[in-house]
Amino acid sequence: MLTKPKVAFYTLGCKLNFTETSTIKRLFSDQEYHKVDFHEVADIYIINTCSVTSAADKKCRHAIYQAIAQSPEALVVVTGCYAQLRSGQLSKIKGVDIILGENEKFNILKYLYDKRKRLYPEIHSCAIEETGRFFPSYSLGDRTRSFLKVQDGCDYLCSYCTIPFARGKSRNAPIQEIVNGAKYIAGKGIKEIVLSGVNIGDFGKSTGENFFGLIRELDKIDDIDRFRISSIEPDLLSAEMILFIAESNHFVPHFHIPLQSGSDRILAMMRRRYSRQLFAGRVKIIKDIIPDACIGADVITGFPSESADDFEETLKFISDTDISYLHVFSYSARPGTSSLQLDDHINPSEINRRSKILHRLSETKRRDFYLANLGKLANVLPEGHRIAENMPGFTGNYIKVEIPYNPELVSRIIKVRLKYINERGNITGILE
Repeated sequence: MLTKPKVAFYTLGCKLNFTETSTIKRLFSDQEYHKVDFHEVADIYIINTCSVTSAADKKCRHAIYQAIAQSPEALVVVTGCYAQLRSGQLSKIKGVDIILGENEKFNILKYLYDKRKRLYPEIHSCAIEETGRFFPSYSLGDRTRSFLKVQDGCDYLCSYCTIPFARGKSRNAPIQEIVNGAKYIAGKGIKEIVLSGVNIGDFGKSTGENFFGLIRELDKIDDIDRFRISSIEPDLLSAEMILFIAESNHFVPHFHIPLQSGSDRILAMMRRRYSRQLFAGRVKIIKDIIPDACIGADVITGFPSESADDFEETLKFISDTDISYLHVFSYSARPGTSSLQLDDHINPSEINRRSKILHRLSETKRRDFYLANLGKLANVLPEGHRIAENMPGFTGNYIKVEIPYNPELVSRIIKVRLKYINERGNITGILE
């Protein structure tokens, strides 16, 4: 009897990458392949990479070296953004067999006709300008939530970002196709769908539709309790959309809005398409209409020529704006981006210092948001794993709550009274 090949997967980067890996995994049928953990010996390793920062590149190479060391005779397949952008570099790593670009990764089985090590690495990748197809993806395996890819690519050319070169132009499937996908996920018993993409507010460019139209149609699906928007640009988040979410049946009051800097000078150099005044205006509209809404923001520190005054301006802006938490990124010079040509690059030690300050500010913001919600009754979706003797879950407005462990509550939305902030920084709740 022939032994099924063992295949292992590893994903780096954003939730969109994890969503796509989940879809790629499902291409490998259980009848033909045995899926194992990445840290086990396997016959095939598939590594879905990220290239948003130099640190991400380093992590990708580390994962590749780990796979080669674990099983020197295994077939090593590398895909994702790093593979699209740096296929030549990857081909120089001894032990890498197949490199798949953006257009090729969902046809991976086509390139596994021969599962033996390659004498020379194969590169299957087209120019990013030729990448025009949208590949639907969704994640399964988590009993509580699924990430549904609704959009890919980006037409923004921010001066620090390689994503347009790695993923191509903005594109999407038609609304009806995405609605059908959401209904399929609902049939699996999933309670929450997170809409994911590169720039989801730009949805509709390839189909003549728009993001507002998409969320209106998704909100009609009664079998999904919650829809959550992963991230949306401030210039693409309209007051009309905010009002709709406030009154919707299923969309939760959680907005993640990229800021990147609180200095208009730096925003202009980044080629962002908004001012800090526009950002602050969007936050005010949200809080006026939905006072309990959670608002997260991305911020980059250490962008070339970001002065001490620019940084202080960013700190003050964030402190004065009703933001609930931050995702902090340290600027990383990326090959092919225009910011690489700018003068006055900031010393890495200074970038690290500023990053720590922003992380502390984020912790303060999150704690203040949690404190403002203590005593309230909230709908919580518990997850299946343990934290000490408790199980975690999230409210609609993205507060992490702990309740006593009870597996019967997994994948059920329950009423919880938010009591106090515990030693882990989460809110301990009691069932009501």
